[in-house]
Amino acid sequence: MNKNYLSPLEITEYTIEGGINKVNRPFKIVLLMAIMAGVYIALGGFASSVAAHDIANKGLAKLVTGAVFPIGLMFVVINGADLFTGNCLIAVSYFHKRTTIIAFIKNLAIVLFGNFLGAVSIAFLVANSGLLTMSDNRFGGYVLKTAFSKTHLPFTQALCLAILCNIFVCAGIWMIYSAKDVTGKVFAGFFSIFAFAISGAEHVVANMYYVPLALFVKGNEAFVEAAHLVDQVNTLTWGNFLFNNVVPVTIGNILGGLFIGIMYYFIFKKDLKSN
Repeated sequence: MNKNYLSPLEITEYTIEGGINKVNRPFKIVLLMAIMAGVYIALGGFASSVAAHDIANKGLAKLVTGAVFPIGLMFVVINGADLFTGNCLIAVSYFHKRTTIIAFIKNLAIVLFGNFLGAVSIAFLVANSGLLTMSDNRFGGYVLKTAFSKTHLPFTQALCLAILCNIFVCAGIWMIYSAKDVTGKVFAGFFSIFAFAISGAEHVVANMYYVPLALFVKGNEAFVEAAHLVDQVNTLTWGNFLFNNVVPVTIGNILGGLFIGIMYYFIFKKDLKSN
């Protein structure tokens, strides 16, 4: 029977082959595709923030964010780009002894750097676009409040939220891999990223847009007043972003991706009966 989707076993095999291809790409290609993924995720964050920033009801604001944010992953999957959270699934290729741990780590490092370049570029453009004055500067205030909350999470909380994030994301990517047509990929990815976006979980690449954007505009007094952060804005720094958010969220995203990869590898490729 001609199916328009892959079975779970076929997805696992597809993921293994995909991981091999990813680590064997030339450095320049990996970096450029990573930059594009950072751009795309930032665009999703930008559009969803515009849509939700002035909605007073938090539940409704999250719902609107969830409905818009998935466009970023759709760009990544359909146009072609390398996203750090999704590339954590290269671990399946490593478990199957088709690539090395060094190649896996090298790929993640290059992709994380490229994602940062792409996301920060969009953050810089938005910061200088004049759009943050929207809704009597409340959009700028929303940007600052979002970044402040992310950079002041306790380490354990940020770690756990990041693990949850990449369980959502990698489970969604696993479903996307199953689809053989664009419509199937869109539907498979949309609902998982919709759920992630409304959950409040932490995605390191998305944060590379949200927090730098706030850092670029924190000197604007109107935005600071709109965010009610007059006394706290000085604690919003690149150092706090790195140590309070990037470090725990990167670790958590890796663990969440490894959870999905390890589970399906042992379910479909590792012969547990022989152990």
